Amino acid sequence: METKSRTLEITVLSAEDLRVDNKPVKKNAYVVVSVDPFNSKATKVDGEGGSYPSWNDKLVMEMPSQTRFVTLLVKCKGSRGEKTVGLARIPVTDFVGGYSPAACLQFLSYRLRDPKGLKNGIINVSLRVKEPLQDCSSQAGGGGGNAAAIGLGIPIDGRRDYGVVTGIPIWTGYPSNSLF
Repeated sequence: METKSRTLEITVLSAEDLRVDNKPVKKNAYVVVSVDPFNSKATKVDGEGGSYPSWNDKLVMEMPSQTRFVTLLVKCKGSRGEKTVGLARIPVTDFVGGYSPAACLQFLSYRLRDPKGLKNGIINVSLRVKEPLQDCSSQAGGGGGNAAAIGLGIPIDGRRDYGVVTGIPIWTGYPSNSLF
């Protein structure tokens, strides 16, 4: 059985209001990004940003199709070793699927939680998923031929190019007098 994966481009931009033991982080914060227990990468250490570090590190990694969360673990190196500052788990559904195109760059911010589960700052990232390229006809019809030959698409303006039309459903279930 073939396992399909997608390429995840995640840029860890910055963090805000980081604390360790309720004290502001002074320096040496970094982030470990994981898509599964065997696939993780780390940013560079920010030696100057303190509680408001900035990395702007782009990490490219393979993300298996069964991945449900991307984990961001913020750590801090100190004289007594490494300490965990906070953790954020990003649901893959936040940046794959929905109403945005698959390869669209998305800027997201998430609340970090410390090891006790308490709020501990915010992390800012940008994400883009690159899907493996596939032929449309092989997805729909199971074999050769172009889209027009197997009847895919909608003719636009009488042309026979059978372009694909994408729409976003809009629900107007609100009574007209309830808006204002």
